[in-house]
Amino acid sequence: MSTKKFGFQVFALLVIAAFVLSACGPKPTEAPVVTEAPATPAAEEVTIRVLAMEQAGPTVDEMNTIVSEFNQQYPNIKVEIDYVAYDAMHDKIITGMASTTPAYDVFLVDDIWYAEFADKGYILDITDKLTQEMKDEIFDAAWEISTVSGKAYGMPWLLDQKYFFYNEELLKQAGFDAPPTTWEELLEQSKAIKEQGIVEYPIVWSWGQYEAAICDWVTLLYGNGGKLVDESGKPMFNDATGVKTLEWMVKTIDDGFTNPASISYVEEDVRNVFSSGKAVFALNWNYMYDLANNQPDQSQVTGKVKIALMPVFSDGGVESSTIDGSMGISVAATSQKPDAAWEYVKYLTSKDVQNRYSSHMLPIWATSFEGETGEKLAASSEVTAVTVPAFKAQFPFSHVRPKVPFYVEGSKALQLALQKALTKQATAQEALDEAAVTWEHLMK
Repeated sequence: MSTKKFGFQVFALLVIAAFVLSACGPKPTEAPVVTEAPATPAAEEVTIRVLAMEQAGPTVDEMNTIVSEFNQQYPNIKVEIDYVAYDAMHDKIITGMASTTPAYDVFLVDDIWYAEFADKGYILDITDKLTQEMKDEIFDAAWEISTVSGKAYGMPWLLDQKYFFYNEELLKQAGFDAPPTTWEELLEQSKAIKEQGIVEYPIVWSWGQYEAAICDWVTLLYGNGGKLVDESGKPMFNDATGVKTLEWMVKTIDDGFTNPASISYVEEDVRNVFSSGKAVFALNWNYMYDLANNQPDQSQVTGKVKIALMPVFSDGGVESSTIDGSMGISVAATSQKPDAAWEYVKYLTSKDVQNRYSSHMLPIWATSFEGETGEKLAASSEVTAVTVPAFKAQFPFSHVRPKVPFYVEGSKALQLALQKALTKQATAQEALDEAAVTWEHLMK
């Protein structure tokens, strides 16, 4: 046999053998043998739902811009955001957490809700996710917002407190060169303002039967040397100081200094009245300054609005007093996309975003207010030129409401008590005693 013919026969046998072996190989339903690493697939796109507030802090337009920036920087994480008024947020979160897959992956949390939401298991413990930079450079007082029993359940986000606003032009028209430093002095100035017919009601408040009324009352109560509760959590708000403070509120209505519609107002009502030039004095959050002083389409008193240290009662023994109205941003404990949600929370609370969007929400980072960075922050806009020094002056006198799981129920009892006293359905003592009984029952 020739060499070529022999070679051909061997080749033919090899082809046949290969065919037979392939017929005995894995069937289509069997996993093939992988001989090299597969290509890395593109990251899966996820959508996270966010619940935010349309009342204070960044405007809706600003928040939408932040979301757009995030979506561009993290193309595989799509953020969808809903906005509700503050008074609807608590119940919206409760309803959203009722299903196995929560309606929202990230939501804004008022400081007074953290104890309740942590107790119910609604919010993710992020203690182990915090960087040393976050721990060291964010205000200690800011961490008090989202911390419960030593664990962090969110990032502080909306650092806010109530401020004392006044219309400088109308005050000077009444013959005063400086705003009041005590509530007694405010009433003296209010009397002169009324007598001269400058405005009918010199001051407007948020005294409707909402949390807003508690904020104003706590400001007054602590400015009178009082407290909501003692060290054990037992109510003190119905003691002699608490009663005297509430009676003062009632009397300012009777004397015609407080706008009587205040008993139904929340903060936006206060802003509208003050911005129309119908009040000389008002208490409100940081957001009101820009809208009242710099936005002609929102206000008739632009260029006339000033902020002063919150007055106190002359015998209260304190320099100033206000309410801490800060909020945090948290990840739902049962979110199906916790990593993506945490990325959004980190972005929203980052130094860069906080510093760039500081006109309606001052940064949570203490370092943003220091040195050259602080100078740049204050000089970044006409708004921050006023709000940064106002924040630094007022924040040391800002009081946090009790962090207890039953705060919402306890607050409702207090709101009702204030409303009963303000509308003369009960005396201040009777109304506050009734609320104290409810508070003690809730403690048990």
